[in-house]
Amino acid sequence: MPDERVKRFHRLHASGCFVMPNPWDAGSARVLEEMGFEALATTSAGFAWTTGVGDNQVGLEASLEHLRMIADSVDVPVNADFQGGFAVDPQGVHDHVLLAAATGIAGLSIEDSTGDQSDPLHEFDLSVERVRAARSAIDDSGTGVLLTARSEGFVVGRPDIDETVRRLEAYSAAGADCLYAPRITTVAEVAAVLAAVSPKPVNLLINAPFLSVAEAAALGVRRISVGGTLARAAWRGFLDAAQEIKDDGTFTGFTQLPDVEGLLSAPRPGRAGRHT
Repeated sequence: MPDERVKRFHRLHASGCFVMPNPWDAGSARVLEEMGFEALATTSAGFAWTTGVGDNQVGLEASLEHLRMIADSVDVPVNADFQGGFAVDPQGVHDHVLLAAATGIAGLSIEDSTGDQSDPLHEFDLSVERVRAARSAIDDSGTGVLLTARSEGFVVGRPDIDETVRRLEAYSAAGADCLYAPRITTVAEVAAVLAAVSPKPVNLLINAPFLSVAEAAALGVRRISVGGTLARAAWRGFLDAAQEIKDDGTFTGFTQLPDVEGLLSAPRPGRAGRHT
C-alpha cells in the first residue's frame, strides 16, 4: 500500500504548480522542509560532489543509502534523481527501481542518456522499454511511487525539441506519471512539451533566471525543480570565502552568516530519535 507521503506527492501533481528544490544532504533537506516546501528532490550531482567525485560517478549502493537517508530526514515527499536506473537493459532497470522504491521515497525519475558522448541517448525503442520496466517495478513494489521519465537531449548536446517531444509522448504511453525535459530554456519549448503530454504533469528545471514560478504556472507547468543549482550556489559561497583567504589573507566573507546550528538543533515534534 502506498504510504501517506506517496499519496501526498500524487496529490501535489493533480493541480497547481509547486516547487520541489533539491537538497544534497540531510541538513539541507531539513532546512528546506522547515522553510515550508511541500516536497523535495535529490540531486545526483549535488550528492556526488559531497563525496568528492563528479556526477554519475556514485554507484548504486551508495545512491540507495543516500535516498534512505534523505527520505528519513524529512516528513515531506522526496523524489529520487535515480539517473538511468544504474543499468542499460530493462531488466536491470526493473530490479534497481524495485530497490529504490523500498527506500522511503515518494517518486523517482529515469533518464535516457547513455553517458557516451558519441552516442548520448539510448536508442528510442530501448528507452521506451526502460521506462516500461520502471513502471512494472513500481507496480510490482506496491508502493505507488510516482514515476517521472526524463529525456536528456538538451542536456547532452542534442537539443531537438521534436525528438524530445516524441520521446516524452512514448514515455507517457509506457506508464510515466510525469514528464521532464531538463534544460529546455524557451517558452516555446516548454509549451511544446506541455501540449504533447497533457494532461499528464510536466516537471520544469529552472537552473538560471529563466521563468518565475508564477510564469511557469501560467503556462501550465505542474512541478519545478532546480537540480544541482542550490548546491552550486552553496559551493560558490564556500569557494569565494576560501579564495579570499588564500589570495588576500582576509575574512570579509565571514559576515552576516546564517545560524545553521539554530536551524538544525531545534526539537521537532514527532521526530525524536530520527536525526543524529
